Amino acid sequence: MVSVIFVCLGNICRSPMGEMILKKMVEEKGLAHSFCITSAGTSDCEEGNPVYPPAVRALKAHGLPYTHTARQLTKKDVINNDYILVMDSENLFDVLRLTSGEFGEKIFKLCSFTPSPRDVADPWITGDFETAFNDITEGCGYFLEYLLREKAEMFGYDKRH
Repeated sequence: MVSVIFVCLGNICRSPMGEMILKKMVEEKGLAHSFCITSAGTSDCEEGNPVYPPAVRALKAHGLPYTHTARQLTKKDVINNDYILVMDSENLFDVLRLTSGEFGEKIFKLCSFTPSPRDVADPWITGDFETAFNDITEGCGYFLEYLLREKAEMFGYDKRH
């Protein structure tokens, strides 16, 4: 099983969108049994809150579920996940600080898998939830292609069931 956790600042916009988008992609490929996909925030500022309403609207517009409660990332989350996918450079710095620089080999900016590596701009600040959704979708697509190409042996369970 491949465990993936998406990380942003508050866990109410970008990281839940990443979680829902990748879950849908792996379901469509018949790989849901081979993945554990979650999300968290580097801050506790939104802990316990639902997905931010404009992010809900973006998810709904694309036919994706949006049930989620924000929580803060822990070092245990980093240890127990295969891939930590952060949305921007600030999130990357915060995760590396949380882990005292350990586990860097499994911490990636989501859009580092795309042909145009970049941060996913925070729609809380920009107000542009559609661009964030599209950037996250692109990042998830390229990340999944990377896994299917480089880690194909990890998906045998789905082929047997």
